[in-house]
Amino acid sequence: MDTVRILQLGAEDFSKTMEISACAEWHYEPDFSCLPEKDFDVAVLDREITEDEFDYLVRFLRAYCLFVTETAVVQKDGALQRLFDRKVGRRVSNEELKCLLRDDLPDYFSGSYGEKYHPDELAIAWEFQGSVSWRGYEGVDLNGDYGSEFEQVVYWRYNKPLLEKQTIEFWLEYAKDASVEIALEITLLLFEYTSTPKLQKVRSFTEEELEHIVYVENTENTRVFIFVSLKAKGQGRLTVTALHDRHSRRGKGLFLPGGERMVTSDREEVFYYFDPGNMKPPLNVYFSGYKTKEGFEAYHMMRRMGHPFLLIAEARLEGGAFYIGSEEYENGIEQIIRKHMEKLGFQNSQVILSGLSMGTFGALYYGCRICPHTILLGKPIASIGTVAENTRIKSSEGSNSWVDVLQKVCGSQDQHAVNQINNKFWDAFDRTDWSHTRFAVAYMIEDDLDGDAYEKLLSHIKDAGARIYGKGLHGRHNDNTGGIVGWFVNQYYEIMRNHFDRETNKTGGRKS
Repeated sequence: MDTVRILQLGAEDFSKTMEISACAEWHYEPDFSCLPEKDFDVAVLDREITEDEFDYLVRFLRAYCLFVTETAVVQKDGALQRLFDRKVGRRVSNEELKCLLRDDLPDYFSGSYGEKYHPDELAIAWEFQGSVSWRGYEGVDLNGDYGSEFEQVVYWRYNKPLLEKQTIEFWLEYAKDASVEIALEITLLLFEYTSTPKLQKVRSFTEEELEHIVYVENTENTRVFIFVSLKAKGQGRLTVTALHDRHSRRGKGLFLPGGERMVTSDREEVFYYFDPGNMKPPLNVYFSGYKTKEGFEAYHMMRRMGHPFLLIAEARLEGGAFYIGSEEYENGIEQIIRKHMEKLGFQNSQVILSGLSMGTFGALYYGCRICPHTILLGKPIASIGTVAENTRIKSSEGSNSWVDVLQKVCGSQDQHAVNQINNKFWDAFDRTDWSHTRFAVAYMIEDDLDGDAYEKLLSHIKDAGARIYGKGLHGRHNDNTGGIVGWFVNQYYEIMRNHFDRETNKTGGRKS
């Protein structure tokens, strides 16, 4: 069980009167005398706070982790009210507080973890006699008769560990004919110092339950292992795309406290996390890059900037599918951004879209819809089709991810598909009025993925008033990530200082 650092301010030490979870590292401060410069996972406040306490808590407390008791007096426009707004605090009754401290603290662990079962780990049951077609990271298609009773049709090799008192959540991406019914079965096994594992528990989840994330909890005081299989009955087509497993916060947020997701009718996910920051422009939107570990990227970097920020991530295919997909999927991402602009009362000119590598495509592609103040890029990728076409020749990465994206979006891997996915982006880019947008780009001069991205951006931006400036570093795509990130972060601060903080200081509030 992970340690969770708790800060409590107030006249009474709750750890003396309430049951506290064993995971808690408790810090009671009646007068806030001396605290280390280190993040707290949860803060419980039972009184108004001073300006010094406000400054500390703004720096060292995550959003969605502030709890204020029902007896605490909150002064209008006081320090606690401002902290409450910036950290998305929650008022709790005495009973809710008891439940939080006794049962829910483990859900506020500091890290995050998520992954997909690798396609190589998926196996077809020997008894299935129908047709099977594999499509790389897109999944496997089955067609046939599964019988009149639920029988195992696929299973995932290798057992995953589940630590003591840990909860894991599962999300299954699949598609099927209405004539087919499925159930996800998860078996918990205890391996002791014998050759035979001990069966601890079997959980079976129906299709109705699989409409939502499902959870498996280890109530034992020792590590157990998970075996997962999919059962089916009926006759017809069944596509198994991916099985995701993630360390769960039991409804407190995806990956981070307060993390949310959008799910399409095809069961594809987009994750997003919003932190109000100082609630002043700009809204900094960051698209996560390619990664096989699921979750958000750049959380600490964006949080240090102090301004509102929105993290966007996805986990399709091997390490992401570049935020491109169905109309429903793409409209959903746009609406996520616009929803948080509206929440803050910001205009397009008060938004920065940004990303590194795969995330640059998201920033550029949705920049065509948002028309932000600035698009900030590190190692830009724009022509996905060209990269897929050349991946076996030019890329040092040795991955088929680009081909998977091409196949997923266009349904083929031929020259027509290459042109189709390239044109999908460049046609949208050329239709956009960039006259009020700035582009800041750090690129690798010998980039072995999309080596012409910066030059093509230059050639396609024709609007009067548009600004683009870049910084080239020698090397291939991943040869100097540190140099790219350093320039990227410095540009973020420069843009905010020169185009937003100065205006805010002049007007005393938001830009019009």
